[in-house]
Amino acid sequence: MDPAREQRNRKLQGFLAFSFAPSQCYLLAMADEEPVDQKRYLEEACKPKCVKPLLEYQACVKRIQGDDSGHKHCTGQYFDYWSCVDKCVAPKLFTKIK
Repeated sequence: MDPAREQRNRKLQGFLAFSFAPSQCYLLAMADEEPVDQKRYLEEACKPKCVKPLLEYQACVKRIQGDDSGHKHCTGQYFDYWSCVDKCVAPKLFTKIK
């Protein structure tokens, strides 16, 4: 095998593809492109596991829709939702770091 081909093969081995379900497979990067942030794909896969905090956040948003004073907010519910997503993503993400 020629040296250029060996180098290209080693470069391709650094790029990952992963799957969350048998029908889903995400190709993260091509050989000539910049690597793609894996966190976005992991977040999308984890969002269905965090439905309860999302519904609480959406209910809060609906509750305060008419507030013109600016004193009401849903920051706590927003952070609860993203904390759930991050908690799901973290173990999967850190196993992919090289």
